[in-house]
Amino acid sequence: MLKYGLMTGMLVTFLAVLSGCVPPPEGAEEGGGFDWTLIIFIVLLVAIFYFLIIRPQRRQRKKHEELMQELKRGDKVVTTGGIYGVVESLSDDSVVIKVESGTTIRIARNSIAGQRLEQ
Repeated sequence: MLKYGLMTGMLVTFLAVLSGCVPPPEGAEEGGGFDWTLIIFIVLLVAIFYFLIIRPQRRQRKKHEELMQELKRGDKVVTTGGIYGVVESLSDDSVVIKVESGTTIRIARNSIAGQRLEQ
């Protein structure tokens, strides 16, 4: 996500610089230099985009990865689909959970949303 945001910001900045290089239409006054306010505005937009979207998303992804690493048998979990269960077994890409009725379900490891705190 960060890669696309930076690429977009660089592209817009490049276009803004190029727009200053285009000669004015006939009959218009010749400008007195480069307008830095546009560049400052674009940099501020990229910074706001980073701090409001990219940075919190990175934190959330890191927290989820830590949860996946610390997951062990007997943990009470909830899936992204809202299924509550207890971890029965783990593999590299899937988890078998046991739901309240005693049924076991194999789900993708990344579909675990979090651990249940209540006992």
